[in-house]
Formats: sequence, structure tokens, C-alpha cells
Amino acid sequence: MADVVLWPTQEENGLKSHTIRVGTRKSQLARIQTDSVVQMLQECRPHLCFEIVAMSTTGDKILDTALSKIGEKSLFTKELENALERNEVDLVVHSLKDLPTSLPPGFTIGAVCKREDPHDAVVFHPKHSGKTLGSLPDKSVIGTSSLRRAAQLKRKFPQLEFRDILQRGNLNTRLKKLDEKEDFSAIILAAAGLRRMGWESRIGQILSPADCLYAVGQGALAVEVRAKDQEILELVSVLHDRESVLRCIAERAFMKRLEGGCSVPVAVSTVVKDSQLYLTGAVYSLDGAESLQETMQASVDFPQEDAGGPSDDAQHVGISAGAVPRRAQQAAEKLGVQVAELLLARGAGLILATARQLNEAGEPAGLLSGGREGAQ
Repeated sequence: MADVVLWPTQEENGLKSHTIRVGTRKSQLARIQTDSVVQMLQECRPHLCFEIVAMSTTGDKILDTALSKIGEKSLFTKELENALERNEVDLVVHSLKDLPTSLPPGFTIGAVCKREDPHDAVVFHPKHSGKTLGSLPDKSVIGTSSLRRAAQLKRKFPQLEFRDILQRGNLNTRLKKLDEKEDFSAIILAAAGLRRMGWESRIGQILSPADCLYAVGQGALAVEVRAKDQEILELVSVLHDRESVLRCIAERAFMKRLEGGCSVPVAVSTVVKDSQLYLTGAVYSLDGAESLQETMQASVDFPQEDAGGPSDDAQHVGISAGAVPRRAQQAAEKLGVQVAELLLARGAGLILATARQLNEAGEPAGLLSGGREGAQ
């Protein structure tokens, strides 16, 4: 059953409005993210009324099983996409890292909003306040449900122990358990989610790319729409942030070429500097003992006149961004593919295949359950 909220109500606007229905997950973080997107749209189109339709997804309902072991794709998006397909909503707000690199036919990402900090953050138990991972006592236990984080941090901090947070839940629940129990000295979450929740004060350490590359699309919000709905595509296209679009296209192209996902440790870092897009991509074995990493760059300095209008034909790894020069998008996508192919030529395929097999088999013991990486 979906929750429906008018934002704002027609009475508050005092205007005759066309209502746009916005789908979202029910979690507090998802609602905060959706409200921020609706607010931006409302400022651009004050005559419109937005109706928020909140619903639970498969990933929200299954809290005691590792998501990577459920065997279902689109765990946090399927129900929302079903509602979009049935015309029950006009657009859906997602955390971009929840969206697979290949969308179902007929859908597209009509907007990638300006990206929040994509890095990972360490939240420490109160008794370790003021410390860093490097200054924690040996054998301190760090909680994370991310294979990507665990694989990298095991390499960087071999003196620490990394364990899965077996019972998933919202941010409130995770922080409460961290504070009240002695199970973990710290947990790793996405900085973006903590900041959006207003809990920046809980961030004890931001992990730089030298410590931990982040997840594809982490920190970015995506607006998914029906690919042929030109009216809605035009409406949401004003939310596109050029730099975020190009970075996320490169990251998604990298992931797609590797055929990666939450069941294998794949990580990235991107930056745009002096009209150059830099992509660092890496793959890891589950224990972090094996790793391959490469960095490449591509020029994304193309004139705005090259930009086209919103079009299903102009998708790049599921993203339609007519306001961004198409040649820049093509360069970003090519960059992601090239970095992936370079890693595959060096043996990344075998590392990922082994990691996937071990994860599916549940061996070795320890942090192998994977799943969604926690707070967006």
C-alpha cells in the first residue's frame, strides 16, 4: 500500500494546478531526498502541484537476508518502476546507485541532480570519539554490509576486523545499535546519506579515494521517467547537473562493461578538472588480497550547441541528458568502457568471477553477504 502526500497542496498554492505524481520509497532518507527534488521542481514550475506516492520495495521488506543472495535485481526500484509503467506515478526519485546500469525497456533517467559528497564516512562508537580507523586498537571490529568497502579497508587496515551488519535497517536503527551495543567500534556509511539526514556531526572520518574508492553513482539522485513521456522529460531535465551527469555516465559504463554489481567488489572515483574527466576504476577479491586499479582521462570540453533535446535515442547507460553536449556524454561513456576493458585485459574477469562464486557459496566465513551499501 502506498502513502500519498500532496506537496504542496492546491489550497496552499491557491492556483489551478496540474498534479505531478512522484514515486519514492517510504524510508526517511528516501523521503528527504524526494522532497529536495520536488522542491527544486516546484521552484521551476510554481504552478504545478506535486503528489508524493511512497511505497515499500522488495529490498525494504527483506531485512534479515543479504540482498546479494536474494537473486533479485532492482531490489529497491522494481515496485516503483511497476507503478511508473502502470501510469500510477509520473516520475520516480532514486538513489542512483540503486539503479542497475541497464534499465527496463521504456524507462530512462531523465535527470541526475547535483551530486552530494560520494565518499564513505566512518561513524565511531561514542567511546572511540575523536579516533580514526588508523588509531583504533588492534582487532577493533568495523561494521559494513558492503563487499566493496570491506575488501579495500582490509588491505589498508589489516589490524582491524570487518564484519557484516547482519540485520539491515534505516540509518536511525543502525546508529542506535552502534551507540547502545558493543558489537562494533565503528560502522561505515555513505557520507551523503548522513549529511542529508542532518547527522554530519556523527561523521568521525571521511575516507579519501586513497583509503576507499566509492560505489558507482554514490551520492547522486536520479529521476526515472517513461522514455516517451516528453512532457515529463522536459520538466525534470532542468535538474541535470552537467558534471554529475558526465561522472555518473563514466562510472555506470565502467560497471556495465565489467558486469559488476553488489555481489562483487567494484569501486570508482571520478573528478572533472580543466575540462578533463578522470576515472579511476578498481576490482578486488573478497578478502582484498588481489586488486587491479587503473586511471584514465578524457576531454569533455564540447560546446553547448552540440546538446540536443530530451530523447530516448540519446541515452547513455540509461541516462537521457539533452542539456549536456552529446559528444561529452559519448566521451564519458567511452572512458568508462576503456578503463573496464583495460582491467579485464589484466585479469579482472577472473577476480570478479571468483568473488561472485565465493559470495554465492557463502565462503569464506565473515563479511560475504554484500547487499546494498547502506545510507545513500
